[in-house]
Amino acid sequence: MAYSDRDRLIALAGIYQSAWCVTRIAGTGTVDTQTMEPCIHAIFQVDSDSVAAVFGPPQAVASGARQIAGHLTGQTKRDMEMTRYVVSLIKLEGTLSGRPDMLKTIGGGIEAGRAKLNHFALMHPNMLAHLGDLYSTTLSRLQPRIMVRGTELYLQNPDNQNRIRALLLGGVRAAMLWRQVGGKRRHILFSQRSIAAEARAYLKESTDA
Repeated sequence: MAYSDRDRLIALAGIYQSAWCVTRIAGTGTVDTQTMEPCIHAIFQVDSDSVAAVFGPPQAVASGARQIAGHLTGQTKRDMEMTRYVVSLIKLEGTLSGRPDMLKTIGGGIEAGRAKLNHFALMHPNMLAHLGDLYSTTLSRLQPRIMVRGTELYLQNPDNQNRIRALLLGGVRAAMLWRQVGGKRRHILFSQRSIAAEARAYLKESTDA
């Protein structure tokens, strides 16, 4: 199946959106639920009709696309912490792709989480705790290990810890999707203008909707 530049932009925006949510929770203790939800929704999507559908409703990753457009065009100051998370998530997914045993363990954990959806909403603390624990027992043991920085008061909060870990799991899911649709790290380095243009087009559709 041939994938488009739009497909790659949406998947990359999913990585950025997860990373942005992590920085918000770590730095302020809060994040908009509507921005976080597509990152969690993607974890459970295996056979979606399209790349966009992995994240839910249309324009679900507009926040991530906005970060891409702002950073690549210099319109906003580059958030080095968020950029570090994006790069680390892509590298972590690359490590995971060579670990079929861990992929199987994560798949089982996601299926167990899917069963919990019969009792809890997607963003319920119990669901996020399950996903956070799944990340802790699997991905957090691989390299590069992602060290989240922020305000200690917020980072020590158990609910915030679960949300951050669930978002990192979602970020790895988006990174896997990005690789599957043909995304490569060199594209971010050498195709910034075209990626930014695609992000702006995506955001314009969000505004026009």
